[in-house]
Amino acid sequence: MAEINILDHQTIDKIAAGEVVERPASVVKELVENAIDAGADAITVEIKDGGISLIRVTDNGGGIEKSQVGNAFLRHATSKISSVQDLTSLVSLGFRGEALASIAAVSMVEMISKTPEDLTGIRYVIEGGVPKEKEEIGAPTGTTMIVRNLFYNTPPRKKFLKQPQTEGSYVADLMEHLAMSNPRVAFKFVFHGQTRFYTTGNNDLKEIIYRIYGREIAKELIPFEKEADGVRVAGLLGKPVINRSNRNYEIFYINGRYIRSTLLSRAVEEGYREYLMQHKFPFCVLHFQIDTDRLDVNVHPTKMEVRIADGSSFYEAVKQAVYDTLHRQEMIPQALLSEEPGEKQTVRQSVPEPFEHRRIQEALSVRAPAIEEIYQKSRRTAEPAEKPAAEPVETSVERQNFSPSEGEPAGVQMELFDDRLLSVKAREQYEILGQLFETYWLIAYQDKLLIIDQHAAHEKVKYERFMKRFYEHDIVSQAVNPPMVVTLNGKERECYLHHAQDFAALGFVIEEFGGSDYAIRGVPMDLYGYEEEQFFYEILDELAEESVTGTPESIRIRIATMACKAAVKGNTRLSREEVQKLIDELLTLENPYHCPHGRPTIISMSKYEIEKKFKRIVT
Repeated sequence: MAEINILDHQTIDKIAAGEVVERPASVVKELVENAIDAGADAITVEIKDGGISLIRVTDNGGGIEKSQVGNAFLRHATSKISSVQDLTSLVSLGFRGEALASIAAVSMVEMISKTPEDLTGIRYVIEGGVPKEKEEIGAPTGTTMIVRNLFYNTPPRKKFLKQPQTEGSYVADLMEHLAMSNPRVAFKFVFHGQTRFYTTGNNDLKEIIYRIYGREIAKELIPFEKEADGVRVAGLLGKPVINRSNRNYEIFYINGRYIRSTLLSRAVEEGYREYLMQHKFPFCVLHFQIDTDRLDVNVHPTKMEVRIADGSSFYEAVKQAVYDTLHRQEMIPQALLSEEPGEKQTVRQSVPEPFEHRRIQEALSVRAPAIEEIYQKSRRTAEPAEKPAAEPVETSVERQNFSPSEGEPAGVQMELFDDRLLSVKAREQYEILGQLFETYWLIAYQDKLLIIDQHAAHEKVKYERFMKRFYEHDIVSQAVNPPMVVTLNGKERECYLHHAQDFAALGFVIEEFGGSDYAIRGVPMDLYGYEEEQFFYEILDELAEESVTGTPESIRIRIATMACKAAVKGNTRLSREEVQKLIDELLTLENPYHCPHGRPTIISMSKYEIEKKFKRIVT
C-alpha cells in the first residue's frame, strides 16, 4: 500500500491556487472585487503582457491595518465573514478565503496599503507564498496590489496560458463588466500603457455603456425598471436596431455580481420575441436585486451561475416586464441617407488616479464633450443631481439612481411620442403616394416619408390572426386519410398526455391506437401538406423541455411560416384600395412594427435627412 503523505504548506497553496487563479483575469477579478468591498470609489487597473508580467490594482478604499497585513495572505483568512451562518447571507463580491494566498503562491506580490487613521502605510512583499519584506512607507490612503511574473514557479501552468494579447482581452472584457456592475465606482483601465477606458463613477449606466461600446450603441437604449414580489430590476434594453449575433451582449448582474443565466437569457429573449430575427439576440444590461435566501450561488465553482428559487414565476415576470417596456416604444427604424461611422470614446485627457480626491470630484462635475452632446441634444427631461464619488460605494442595485429616459438624437430610430406614426389618429393624415418596385408603398406623413413592405406587413397581419385563432381554439382541422400513426416512448407519451390540449388547440386530432401508438387523424388546415408528422415531433420535443413556458417556439415558427406562405408576396401589384385596407388592419395590431421573423414592416425617412442629402441643409 502506498504511503500517505502530509503535504507541506507551499504545495497546498499551489494546489489551492489552481482552483482560484486560472489566468490573469482571475487575479484582476479577485483584486478589484476586494477593492470594491473595501469601500473604494476609484480603482485603476494596469496590465502588461496581458497581465502575465504585471498587474497593478490601485484603489482609494479603507486599506489594511499594519498588524493585519500578514494575515491577509493566510489561507481562509477574510474580513467578510466570521462564522458559517454568514455564508447564507453573504452580499460582498470578493469572498474567497484563499484568494490572496493563492495569488501569492504563484507570483511575486507587492502590496502597499494605508488606512485613513495612519500617518504612514505599509509595504509588504511575498514571493511564491514566502514573505520577503515588510516596511513602513509613505503612501496615500488605500491599497496598491502589484502582481508580477504570474506562474513563474509553476511552468506547466504558465505554458497553458494563451498569447498576451488574448489574455489581455479577457482582462478587458472583465473590466467592462465590472464597470457596468458598479456605476458608482470610477474605473480606469490601462492596457500596455494606453488607457482603454475610464468611467467617472457618477452612477450613470448609460454613460458607462457609451465609454465602452460607443455612441451608436448608447443612443439606442431604453431605460428599464420593474419591481415585484421582492425582486427589483433596473437597467437598459437595446432597441432592435442593435440586436447582436450572439448572447455575449446579454449582460446580467444579481446583487452586484456579473452572472450567466440560461433562465434570464430565455426570459429576456422571450420578451423580445417579436423583435428578433432568426439567430439574433438582444443587447441589454440588467441589474437584479434579489433576497439572498432565494439564491443558490454555489452552483458553479466560479460563482458565475446562480439558481433562483421559484424560477418559473421569476421567468414569467422578467419576460412580461421586457415585453411591456418594448411595446411602449414606437419601433420604426429611420433610414439614413448619410451614414455616420460609429465612434468610440477615445481617452486623451489625463485621468484622475484613485488617490487624487480633488480631481475625482472635478471629473464627476464635468463630462467629456462627446458625452455632453449625446445627453443634452434633444434632451426632454432634467437630469437628477449627481452625488460625489466620495460617498461609500454601494454595489447593490437597490440604491442606484439610473438615468431617466433620454431624448434621442435625430436619426437611427424614433422614440415614442404622444402621437404614434402607426395610429388611427395619424392615419387620417397619411397620403399614399404609390407603389415602388411592386413591393414597397410610399406614404407621406407630416415631415416624414414612410415606406411599408407589403409582404412583411401582410405577413404580420396574417400571423396575428393565426395566433388569435390558436389561443381561442378556433383553428380548423383537415382530416388525414389514412391517419398517420406515431409511436411514443414513455417520456414522449407522458408529455403528450400532459399537453394534449395544446395539440388540440393547434388543430391536431389525435386518438389512442393501442399500446404506445397514437393515430393523427387531423392536422391544422393551414399546415396540410407541410410535414405534419415532423411538426408534431418538434412540438413534442420542445414541450419535453422543463424550462419551456408559454407557447412553444416550434408552434410559433410554424404559424409564422403559415403566415408567410399566405401573405401577399413582393413583386405583386396591389391596388390603392387593397393597400388602404392593409394599413387599416396593420393599425389594429398590438405590435405592427415587425413581421414574425423580426424584420421591420415599416421604415421612416425624415425630411431633414432628405434635405441634407440635397445640400439644402449643411452641417
